[in-house]
Amino acid sequence: MILEHVILNVKPGQEAAFEVALRSALPLIAATPGFAGVELRRGVETPNRYLLLVSWGKVEDHTVGFRQGPNYAAWRERLHHFYDPPPVVEHYQDKLAL
Repeated sequence: MILEHVILNVKPGQEAAFEVALRSALPLIAATPGFAGVELRRGVETPNRYLLLVSWGKVEDHTVGFRQGPNYAAWRERLHHFYDPPPVVEHYQDKLAL
């Protein structure tokens, strides 16, 4: 399982509209093969900053299946105008045994 980690800096004052738009956009990403779940957390110290965590079967499910798939343009149209600066996206491997 791969964990996509995204820092979303939403333009101040647009947090509520962003949350509504994200809820409406979730079916677009959830329809992608390899999608395994999503979690959103809002910042405490910086309330217009969000942490988006998306679980995928493999990196390509996100980078190819979603980003190059038929639903990405609609996702981008609904959400990307909220961000300043553009999101930082990274992928992480399975949890390490500690």
